[in-house]
Amino acid sequence: QVQLVESGGGLVQAGGSLRLSCAASTTVFNIAAMNWYRQAPGKQRELVAGITSDDVTNYVDSVKGRFTISGDNAKKTVWLQMNSLKPEDTAVYFCNAKVLVPASRESFDAWGQGTLVTVSS
Repeated sequence: QVQLVESGGGLVQAGGSLRLSCAASTTVFNIAAMNWYRQAPGKQRELVAGITSDDVTNYVDSVKGRFTISGDNAKKTVWLQMNSLKPEDTAVYFCNAKVLVPASRESFDAWGQGTLVTVSS
């Protein structure tokens, strides 16, 4: 299958920056899109940002202008640059990949283990 390895979480003061990275370990599957989700305590998991293999990006309104998602198709890696962080950005951030099944129109989701981002006020 496909493993996603995340890194870059940590503790930062409000107004600071962090950069998350996620690498997919596969040489067999192609990936249609990679996304970052987050889940804060007591809240549902939400989509933060996504990027397709065509470099089309999308963001949840609350992070527009502060977060930037980028990717490298060849390396099957995605980054999330987070600037002007706020305490409400505190959450576990999960990497997600939409993995294409070869010779079919099917896909499946792969998930990382999550990385904790804590923003102190």
